[in-house]
Amino acid sequence: MDDPLLTSRELVRDRFPAARAAFLAGSVLTDRRTPTSDLDIVVLLDGPPAPCRENVLYRGWPVELFVQTEAVWRTFADQETAKRNSPLLAMCADGLLLADTDGLGASLQAEARRRWAAGPPPLSDRERDYQRYILTDLLDDLRGCADPAERVHLVAHMLQRASELALLAGGHWLGKGKWLSRRLAAADPRLHRALTEAAAQAIAEHTDDFAAVVAEVLNQAGGPLWDGYAVR
Repeated sequence: MDDPLLTSRELVRDRFPAARAAFLAGSVLTDRRTPTSDLDIVVLLDGPPAPCRENVLYRGWPVELFVQTEAVWRTFADQETAKRNSPLLAMCADGLLLADTDGLGASLQAEARRRWAAGPPPLSDRERDYQRYILTDLLDDLRGCADPAERVHLVAHMLQRASELALLAGGHWLGKGKWLSRRLAAADPRLHRALTEAAAQAIAEHTDDFAAVVAEVLNQAGGPLWDGYAVR
């Protein structure tokens, strides 16, 4: 396949000649690039076909297109920030500018970098208590689990929940799938390694280490919470 940067610029010129700005982002720009990496491209237009999202194959490359207007970009950024997980801000903060006809690209990239560096909104006490309750309940389920199939699903769910609580309690951005792993690895390499290694052991039946690391996450977030938890 052709060079990803050149291919991305050609795609933007071919498909979006009126683009005000465009960004190339994702693993393809890093040493994490794999044979299945795609091109993540954010495109800013003044109007239709924005807003839309589309997956295409272009010159052998799988491409994910995120096509937006400036107003839609801000709406998405605000909505994602409220969820404490903003792929859009990350793509524009870390991505490469492919096109910038009027300065919008540079302006949005500077804004994305400021907002990303500021971090997500802090957890409220209610949100923190809910996360503690859920993980405490799951930990109790694991300690009593005797079904190997149930244990696999339980450990997978707990790994996600514990990773998310560790990030949220520390004021870090969330992620999904591989990005949840990457966010935790960047925020706390020791905890990331301990959780993932212990999760693999727990799936294979040895759950003590995993339960201990999950309990550590709970303690850092305020401790286990079950007795007396109420939603009013």
